[in-house]
Amino acid sequence: MIPEMSPTTPLNEGETVLHSFHPDRAAYWRDHAWMAAGAMGLGMAILWGIGNPHAWTGAVGGLAAIAVRAFYLASDELKARWDMTETRLLGPQGRNLRLADIQEIRKLGSAVQLITRTGDKHLLKFRADRDDTIARIERARAGGWG
Repeated sequence: MIPEMSPTTPLNEGETVLHSFHPDRAAYWRDHAWMAAGAMGLGMAILWGIGNPHAWTGAVGGLAAIAVRAFYLASDELKARWDMTETRLLGPQGRNLRLADIQEIRKLGSAVQLITRTGDKHLLKFRADRDDTIARIERARAGGWG
């Protein structure tokens, strides 16, 4: 089964999509560059720590691992879309989140993390402008929509 990366939850009667949140390609590649740098440093540190005389190979391994991940996941991650209506956020793979149930909104790298009153966590990943995403969600929660 191939997971749907755009909302599949039907709209309620009278409900309309006010805004769609799409991932940003530049943010995706920038995040993966940072992950690669971290993986390279960690790989080298581990090999150096265990006394391997070829610690530089940790950088090669870290870069390769993140590069494979980035290229493998790009086609799906860059299709992920969240739709915001007057009352809900509808996301990939059937996610359905009432705006009134959002307890906290956090910045997490280039992502915006939504935490519900029940503790569920959702990520709107690879945002070009996290602050704009948060402001739109906050306005919708307050009834100002979009």
